[in-house]
Amino acid sequence: MSYRTISAEEAVMAIKSGDRVFLHTAAATPLRLIEAMVSRASHLRDVEIVSLHTEGDAPYVRPEFQESFRLNAFFVGRNVRSAVQCGYADAIPIFLSDVPAMFYDGVMPLDVALVHVSPPDRHGYCSLGVSVDATRAAVHTARHVIAQVNPNMPRTHGEGLLHVSKIHSLVEVDDPLPETPRHELTDVERQIGQHIASIVEDGATLQMGIGAIPDATLAALTNHKDLGIHSEMFSDGVVDLVEKGVVNGRCKKTHNEIIVASFLVGTRKLYDFVDDNPLVEMFGSDYVNDTKEIRKNPKVTAINSAIEIDMTGQVCADSIGTRHFSGVGGQMDFIRGAALSPGGKPIIALPATTRKGESRIVTQLKPGAGVVTTRAHVQYVVTEYGIVNLHGKNLRQRAEALATIAHPDFREEILRQAHELYGRKSNCLID
Repeated sequence: MSYRTISAEEAVMAIKSGDRVFLHTAAATPLRLIEAMVSRASHLRDVEIVSLHTEGDAPYVRPEFQESFRLNAFFVGRNVRSAVQCGYADAIPIFLSDVPAMFYDGVMPLDVALVHVSPPDRHGYCSLGVSVDATRAAVHTARHVIAQVNPNMPRTHGEGLLHVSKIHSLVEVDDPLPETPRHELTDVERQIGQHIASIVEDGATLQMGIGAIPDATLAALTNHKDLGIHSEMFSDGVVDLVEKGVVNGRCKKTHNEIIVASFLVGTRKLYDFVDDNPLVEMFGSDYVNDTKEIRKNPKVTAINSAIEIDMTGQVCADSIGTRHFSGVGGQMDFIRGAALSPGGKPIIALPATTRKGESRIVTQLKPGAGVVTTRAHVQYVVTEYGIVNLHGKNLRQRAEALATIAHPDFREEILRQAHELYGRKSNCLID
């Protein structure tokens, strides 16, 4: 199908001072459009930018552009982390499942959506490709949609189709998508992955993020059978398991034999795998991360990470004390969804210590730390030292259990603090 394109510089002229502008997510970040928008900074004031995690440079958060742009981030990635911590950008604590409703319900009406799509097919439909998440809601509600059209963007199945008539301006590019290479796994990460794999049952439906621990877990699952994927995102490790026949989705109750996701981050191998592949379907995060959808599948095993966890089970996953580090994301959506799934296992996995040698299992979270997963929701916790299940345990029992998987140097202090707080006190008066 033929279509008319204009330059990025012409397209972003639609952005006016005071507008709220959405940016497409992760590997679909529209870098050419962002560059053109920032080049007009001297003509713009008080433009609010909203986004989830984005890849590549984020020049709009630089101090010299503070009068022109202000980021309001639903998730804080590496490229904007220092800006949030220094006060040049803001972070919104929110479940990933709730983000689309911000747009659909008019809580955050959008003036402009900057997106990244595949070329239209013969019927005029483009694909949102590797990122449907909240972007589907953005393109359906924004007053003005600007798309960079890229032959390198995979055409994915599911809910990510967008007719060219719904796009106000198209900008032609031919750029490779941002790639995230696999991590070189450490012995600690491999051990954690092996522990997690030991409690993943055949026929389970998996959710996992990106990073060393998910990669290590996937690498340890090669002898499993009939695994399925229903996850807000996945990366290259899933492709390996599909090719080995380990992931086939045969036991899934919804989207049987189909991999379901909301966005993707990985290498070109992943992007080629999902291109026009009917085994993969992409949906909005309000669907993928909905607990009532998650729980329909059997043995949902949700694997999520943490920055630290206290001895009662409170999980901090988005900040280091008061310093915002990432976001709530989909952790709580899937921790709860897995707990409600028949035979499900919600898992929090983390190394026992930081790179500086500090314990990640602590008696108290750092002052100002955000609790992403509450102690009432947490169940399985995994470090390189083993696995504990906190479900149904009282506060004293939780501390004792967590001490067994803490680094040996910190176990005695955790137990001492637990005894002081939860042990019998001879001088305590009972009303």
